[in-house]
Amino acid sequence: MSSVPAVSVPPISDFADWRDYFALLKPRVMTLVVFTGLCGLLAAPGHIHPVIGFTAVLCIAVAAGASGALNMWYEADLDARMKRTANRPIPAGRIDPAAAFGFAVSLAVGAVVVMALAVNFASAALLTVSILFYVFVYTVWLKRRTPQNIVIGGAAGAFPPVIGWAAVTGDVTALPVLLFALIFLWTPPHFWSLALFVRGDYANAGVPMLPVTHGERATRIQILAYTPLLVAVSLLPWAMRLTGAIYGLTAAALGAVFMALAVAVFRNDATDPAAMRPERRLFAFSVLYLFVLFGALVADRWLLG
Repeated sequence: MSSVPAVSVPPISDFADWRDYFALLKPRVMTLVVFTGLCGLLAAPGHIHPVIGFTAVLCIAVAAGASGALNMWYEADLDARMKRTANRPIPAGRIDPAAAFGFAVSLAVGAVVVMALAVNFASAALLTVSILFYVFVYTVWLKRRTPQNIVIGGAAGAFPPVIGWAAVTGDVTALPVLLFALIFLWTPPHFWSLALFVRGDYANAGVPMLPVTHGERATRIQILAYTPLLVAVSLLPWAMRLTGAIYGLTAAALGAVFMALAVAVFRNDATDPAAMRPERRLFAFSVLYLFVLFGALVADRWLLG
């Protein structure tokens, strides 16, 4: 494990606004995590008391926020060198790194303990693994060392639907495993499309993202290579009769659009971020893709059974 990076920040403010602590949780990322976790819970067979279900989703949200805060604490030196992250609470000097660390650890421990006591141990164990994977495997080990950081680290964001499912059933079966694989394969084209038009930021921070280490062309090839795998895995639940036609037809339609956008990215030779419109469209659609696909999963479960 590498040593904790030295953080150079402006003088710390006397008082941190509550919005700064909220920003530490990476709320935009948390939204997607909470949604996929909730969908995993709603798609699972069986019944869960609404209060227990709410508690499970809340624990997933708090754990995701804690992971994001630990990521910001550890990467404050990188954030300070990147235009799009320089105003985050720690590099901007609005929150002391030690306070951010204590806040994050308290949330992480609290989320796991409440999940274990109020829901079940299976979901608590999965929640623990997801936190540790994101913090130690992705943030500490992979992020600064390899352009495959997003590929392997994508597993961290794939846990929520599995955790939601386990909160209801106490186990993990084929469908949540496929949902895990779907998010795992979705992560590289999603993040690489972003990395293409913010390549300069990653280069300035010394982060070995694929566009920095291998160039734009290699990144576009990798996006195109991952997309058919993503589409195929998204259709497997329907092919295996684990879901019905609502999910299956939605997955097919969304997959066709995703594939078309990936091809457009592949054909674009622009190196100027201002000319990377296909990349921006793919990044924006990839977020919508996951929301709509998981929404269709829940609709399929509740309308078709």
